[in-house]
Amino acid sequence: MIKYSLILLIPAMICLSQIKNDYSLAVIPFYSKGVDELSIQTAESILKLEIEKQSSIKIVREREINSALQSKICDEIECAIEVGKIVKADKVFFCKINPLGNNLIIQYYLYDIVSNKSILIEQTKALGLEDLEAVMKRIAKSVVTEMPFSTGAEVGTVVGTETSPFLKKSSSYNFGLTFGYLFPLQGYDDETEKSFTLNAHFDYELPNYTIGLMMGARNGFAINLYGHYLFSASDFSPFVGTAFGFHWVSHSTDYDYVLEPVIRDKKQSHGFELVLSSGLRLFRTQRFTVLINLEYLFTFNDFNDRAFVFTIGLL
Repeated sequence: MIKYSLILLIPAMICLSQIKNDYSLAVIPFYSKGVDELSIQTAESILKLEIEKQSSIKIVREREINSALQSKICDEIECAIEVGKIVKADKVFFCKINPLGNNLIIQYYLYDIVSNKSILIEQTKALGLEDLEAVMKRIAKSVVTEMPFSTGAEVGTVVGTETSPFLKKSSSYNFGLTFGYLFPLQGYDDETEKSFTLNAHFDYELPNYTIGLMMGARNGFAINLYGHYLFSASDFSPFVGTAFGFHWVSHSTDYDYVLEPVIRDKKQSHGFELVLSSGLRLFRTQRFTVLINLEYLFTFNDFNDRAFVFTIGLL
């Protein structure tokens, strides 16, 4: 019963991981002293694009913002709020970017005009212009989720100021071990008892995909190539996937002893195998990842072996 419950939990977790927003947002032109205008405009463009990619927020058109500004420059949140009211936006976003030595200090505000209250007042730092893209992606995540900047780390958006050696900045090669149980459903000498399984994983992880090789002791020996689609690049990442490989399933030899052993029925216990899987990858932005995996095995051998495998481990 637990096995089937785990299958049903995956779609629910996927649904919970999706973020939906439906309101109008006025993004006021970024204010800066000491940073070139082209870099500031590029940063603003990245932010808007990321907000639109991550949500259904309606960003007020730039010409409407410029018309409301009337050539005025907003350097404080109060000015931004007035502009937001003029263009009839639900919320307003205002950002300052100023240099400090070789770094850039970014201060940003998200204000709810309808309820007349501040949602976010945040400050972060970029290690120069080359770090600005990752910072803007993280700020977009902060705006969409209305959560502090520090909570939005994802694979590919870890910024330069997050210097912890445990944080993973981009795609990575992984090696790890998982362990658990194989639950026979069909074949397997009509066994119904679970058996222990131990697997070694070698894979390459991208923000939304993982491809890899698994070698495992699972009532015999199995080796397969797998691919997973990851629904999130954050620390809580549900996935679904498939695998194809070979499985040597351990079966008892069928003998009939009279005066001498006679093989009664010679069947092949090995064959190609198709695997369907779903599960979770936890702590993906860290140098280690917890892998929770539920698989359904189809082994194309003479015994027509079928089984569930549930494992957990570290990569």
